[in-house]
This record gives sequence, C-alpha cells and structure tokens, in this order.
Amino acid sequence: MTTANEQAEKAAEKELLKQRAADMAAEEKKLNEGRTGKGTRVFLGMTRGRNPQKIQYEAFDDSKPETLPITLSEFMDLTKVQDEATILSYTIDGFNSAAYSAASDPVAEFVEPSWSDEVQKQFRLVVRNYSNATGVSIEDAVALIKPGIVASQSKAYQPVA
Repeated sequence: MTTANEQAEKAAEKELLKQRAADMAAEEKKLNEGRTGKGTRVFLGMTRGRNPQKIQYEAFDDSKPETLPITLSEFMDLTKVQDEATILSYTIDGFNSAAYSAASDPVAEFVEPSWSDEVQKQFRLVVRNYSNATGVSIEDAVALIKPGIVASQSKAYQPVA
C-alpha cells in the first residue's frame, strides 16, 4: 500500500512535470517567434536516461502544414541536405514510422478499405474520441458507430436507376 506521503510525492512530481512541459512550450514559442514561411522550427526535449538534460533541435512542425516542404527539391533546399544516401535514410525512417503507426492503430482492424480516406480518418477519430470520452472499449465504440458509417456508405454507393 502506498502511504499518504508517497501519494503526495507522486502528485508533486506529476505537477513538476506538467510545469516543466508548460515552461518548455512557452520557451519554444519564444524561440520560434521570428520564424515564418516554410522551414524547420526549434523544438525542446529531454535526453533519455537517469539524468535527463534539456535539448534543443530543429525539426519540421507537422501541426503547421503551411511550413512543410511539398517537393523533394524544396526539402533539400530547406534542410541543406544534398546527399542522396542521407535523404534515403530519412525516407526509410519516415516509411517505417508510418508503417508502425498504421499497424499499431487499435481501430485499424475495424476500418473498411472500401471507405474513402476521409471517411476512414473520421471513423478513427470518432471511435477514439467516443471511447475516451465515455470510457468504453474501442470494440464497444466500434459496435455503436460502425453500423451508421456502413449504412451511410452503402447509400453513397447505390447505383442510379
């Protein structure tokens, strides 16, 4: 059993982590104030291990699509990376990350491949949100939501007489 003192320490530690994250987010915002247009942004993080240290690095901000390159040549210009082997390693890392994300998605097994990309995306989002908001399992959320999506998709693909 945990004591009241241990619980208080855990709560205090959790609060410190929240405060550190808020402080780092504010510092990131300040570091990126002058950056506009396409290109990387400054991010802050922590090293792994026993004694984590704050780190600063450049990366593309996925939350701001207008800042992302849209062609390989634009990527090469923005990053100053011209070496084909390095670009290929970035491509492989990105592919592997996307494949892992898709495979580890708990909703993926319930998505119908015949649905449009937009419907698949919305279905995943609705199932996750409903599951989180109500505390029901993914399977229970799917059981409630999927029949409506299937019905709407069958109406959308009815042949015209």
